[in-house]
Amino acid sequence: MTDDRIAVVAGASGFVGRALTRALAEDGYAVRTIGRSGDVRWGDAAAIAAAVDGSDLVVNLAGRSVNCRYTDANRDEVLRSRVDTTRALRAAIAGAASPPRVWLNASTATIYRHATDRAQTERDGELGSGFSVDVARTWEEELFSGDLPATRRVALRMAIVLGDGPATRTLFALARLGLGGPQIDGPWFPHRRYRGIGPHPTGDGRAPHRPTRGGQRFSWIHIDDVVSAIRFLGDRDDVSGPVNLSSPHPSDNRTLMATLRRVVGMPVGLPAWRFMLEPAMWLLRTEPELVLKSRWVVPERLLAEGFRFSHPSLAEALRDVAER
Repeated sequence: MTDDRIAVVAGASGFVGRALTRALAEDGYAVRTIGRSGDVRWGDAAAIAAAVDGSDLVVNLAGRSVNCRYTDANRDEVLRSRVDTTRALRAAIAGAASPPRVWLNASTATIYRHATDRAQTERDGELGSGFSVDVARTWEEELFSGDLPATRRVALRMAIVLGDGPATRTLFALARLGLGGPQIDGPWFPHRRYRGIGPHPTGDGRAPHRPTRGGQRFSWIHIDDVVSAIRFLGDRDDVSGPVNLSSPHPSDNRTLMATLRRVVGMPVGLPAWRFMLEPAMWLLRTEPELVLKSRWVVPERLLAEGFRFSHPSLAEALRDVAER
């Protein structure tokens, strides 16, 4: 790669964005950033258009963190921050005299249903319902709407990313607090924080209760493999549409928490029933969905295209994150 190749990274201030920006610079790209800070600010349509025009690669990672309580204000901002930024980039690309060759846009593996019976792939995975799924569905609809004949579009359906990010910090915090046993769903006061959202809300609005007893699946990916997969997909000319970014070896909740206990050196880990988990997650200002939903996702398309993972093992990946 030469210095005249330009990459645009939106949402570069997040932990995935920071890692990707460093990697692209190492690859020889001139990197332009879009965000609340950086080279270009959201809301400046002319500057966004100028940044995108003439670029080779656009990567959008923008969006308010879902590591929060799903209050009405936070729910609205989680959706708005994803859809509006994606729409702004699509408008810029559509109007560019020299549009980018490829646009990789973040999405989430949470788009799939709670699955305990089989893995979800891009080919035959089934979409779920409720708030998180509706956010992902509306996000991808914005990405793929309209005609961009010169630009290949890819939705990066990322599993939980292990690295210096909010989800990993929450999991490590639970283990260190002595709540490093399996997380077990159970009865709790009714609420509507997980109700559907967007133009076509799904679900009945009730918080789900699924008796998985710690057997819920846990799909994950190491930050290094996220960056490598984005590089890999950016260099290809024949991959478009949704792509699952997840380790080929998903785990389950019991194994995850036992591995975390070993990594942090906590000899005990109390099983966390929902009545224990809800107050703990309230204190951590996040949602129990992080550990109670069964995410069973495999990277069928990446594997078929020959991508090789650097951190396919959960134990090794968690040790690497802890050491860093």
